[in-house]
Amino acid sequence: MQRDHAGAAAGSVLTCRNFVAGTWQDTAGPGIERTNPATGEVVAIAPRSAADEVDAAVRAAAGAFRQWRRTVPADRAGHLHRLAAACADRVDDLATAITREQGKPLDEARGEVRKFVAALHYYAEEATRVYGRTIPNDAPGFTSIVEKEPLGVVAGIVPWNYPIELIGWKLAGAVAAGCTIVLKPSEYTPGCAQVLSECLAATLPPGVANIVYGDGSTGQALVAHPLVAKVGFTGSQATGQALYRAVTGVTGLSLELGGSCPMIVTGSADVTAAVRGATRRAFRNAGQICIAINRIYVHETVYDAFVDGLGAAADALTVSDGLANPAADVGSMTMDETYRRTLDHIADADKRGARIVAGGGPVEGPGLFLRPTVIADAPDDALIMTEETFGPAVGVARYTRLADAIDRANGVPGGLAAYAYTNDTRETFTLAGELDFGNVAVNNVDAGIINAPYGGRRESGFGSEHGPEGLESYLQLKHVRLRHDAQ
Repeated sequence: MQRDHAGAAAGSVLTCRNFVAGTWQDTAGPGIERTNPATGEVVAIAPRSAADEVDAAVRAAAGAFRQWRRTVPADRAGHLHRLAAACADRVDDLATAITREQGKPLDEARGEVRKFVAALHYYAEEATRVYGRTIPNDAPGFTSIVEKEPLGVVAGIVPWNYPIELIGWKLAGAVAAGCTIVLKPSEYTPGCAQVLSECLAATLPPGVANIVYGDGSTGQALVAHPLVAKVGFTGSQATGQALYRAVTGVTGLSLELGGSCPMIVTGSADVTAAVRGATRRAFRNAGQICIAINRIYVHETVYDAFVDGLGAAADALTVSDGLANPAADVGSMTMDETYRRTLDHIADADKRGARIVAGGGPVEGPGLFLRPTVIADAPDDALIMTEETFGPAVGVARYTRLADAIDRANGVPGGLAAYAYTNDTRETFTLAGELDFGNVAVNNVDAGIINAPYGGRRESGFGSEHGPEGLESYLQLKHVRLRHDAQ
């Protein structure tokens, strides 16, 4: 059979099977077909796991936890390093599966897998740096020890926009902490998780990491399971709110729910650098990023230069099938829902008198392709300025006073990430202090790094991933008070 990109057989369909206790399980009932959003061809078939199948995975994780929690940190680190090495050997297989299901260009998908590998290595090392403390008592002959212990079984619910990297944030932190995990990938991206399961089988003890496939009902059964001690979820605000209601009152929960992310460009900013940053963070992954720039507020003295530059930069981006053109700037969108929403946001802005200075509609031909779109003079009540579009479109508006721009930037329910460009020190510290977001990036657009905490505020969720905090969220404290009578 002729081979396609990165080792995937041309026209092949990945068959996904639940991965439970180190083996692949057959499931009953109808499956889910996933098509390539660029071509419409079926690329993966996954089970729609029922409650009993979810129960089997959770019980396997609970059984493995009894031993895994006692594994010394150095051994857990060794397992994670070996998993990272196994995944590094299969970068192209994982990336090709991502591109065929999700639509991003192959080179971008390779970058995602490499960041996943880096997260595994990082948390392997963090596993050996979990420290307790001793506390002096108010009476002689006593010593108090504070220990950190793993929570138990974790349910990891992962979205489709970064289907491997976001598995890594949950898998690596939980396993490094001594927890076991049951992962539910998105029904839109099951195939890359199937490839990952082969790496898990070769490197982790049975039951430490398990995968169940399915839709929302599968996720509901997983998060409501009585043996689940912690739920880690990344996804939409609506789904996160439904999940919040589904968990029991004693189950730990962390939510990363995205939001409408602003950028402020002041009159002192390097406009060329601001245009370059906005182009990257507004249109990468076709805008399907929780921390994508949705709306930009630009000082009136540099507004025209910025809009002209961003429009030209957007028009220069290559939009193409990510397998046929691995180096494309923008690939297909993943879902018809977000494709239609993006078009609706563009049409709404146009109706309200905004100017479409780049893009504005679909790319001719098959697939869910949209031209990167820049909307100038966007009114504050336009959908593009108030809702998370999750597509390759960004609104731009002018401002006069910095305090007004900050108020407008803060004036949405969520608070995940905000961006600013300025060369004024006072403006820098004002923006960093007043922007009410969990992550603020000044003069750059990389709001998250693996060794610093990452999380949102308000309707963007709560809890942290990345950094030591991303491991600590899977630990619980124990106070041991010893009487020894030593003087």
